Amino acid sequence: MPQRSIQRALLVAMALLGLAAVVWATARPAGAKPGGDQAGNQASSQASNQVTPGQGRVPVIVELYTSEGCSSCPPADALLARLARQQPVAGAWIVALGEHVDYWDSLGWRDRFSSGEFTARQSRYRVRFGLESNYTPQMVVAGREEFVGNNERRALQAVAAAAHASQTPLVLSAVGRQQGKVVATVRVPAVPAHAELYAALVDPAATTAVTRGENSGRRLDHVGVVRVLQQVHFDGREPASVPVAITPAPNSDSQQQLVVWLQSAGQGAVLGAAFSSLPQ
Repeated sequence: MPQRSIQRALLVAMALLGLAAVVWATARPAGAKPGGDQAGNQASSQASNQVTPGQGRVPVIVELYTSEGCSSCPPADALLARLARQQPVAGAWIVALGEHVDYWDSLGWRDRFSSGEFTARQSRYRVRFGLESNYTPQMVVAGREEFVGNNERRALQAVAAAAHASQTPLVLSAVGRQQGKVVATVRVPAVPAHAELYAALVDPAATTAVTRGENSGRRLDHVGVVRVLQQVHFDGREPASVPVAITPAPNSDSQQQLVVWLQSAGQGAVLGAAFSSLPQ
């Protein structure tokens, strides 16, 4: 091939390569890099869409009665996790409370988070809602509605309704640790007679590798694991600053939250709620 023809061919090839580089650069997202950096950009975008507590949202208590020994419970645990993570209901801040009952413990696997106190609380709801027996998974939203715990449609509807109900504002302050206890002060306005004040220490997340029972071989993830739950006695006839002191359960998560709520007598409707992280 003549030398002049070779030079022309080289020039054409170089021009095509330059054009391809321009097209490739303009087609990629601005600032994106190959591989892991694109994943990092996606993670940053997801983080910027997360909702933070407050912002005019009403705290809504969502209780899930569950057990690691129950094969029907993992889908409900997953739903509670999605509700807590995504906060999908406008105007509501879902406060997830996973309460592990103990009546599954004799059927092959003892749930390390189970407690007879949670079973007793569920039994009071059974009487209140006129049910024949306790069952899992059961979800109770704001003490107002109960249903099978993996029913996402019912959960969203119930949370939306609870967020629009009349609320009694509670204010948590002076949250700290003293002499092995979690302490705080709850400012409670005057409320209807026989209202009940509850406080709970909650592990934000936990994972268990189950080796026996109906969920044998499964890795179960939980959120909002209630470790300690107690009623706080107070006189609700006048506004008051009510002291709270709770002893944490052994091996509690260092990132625990304190959740308080006011509930009509007989485990009726939740009238108001508040929550706070604990100091390290």
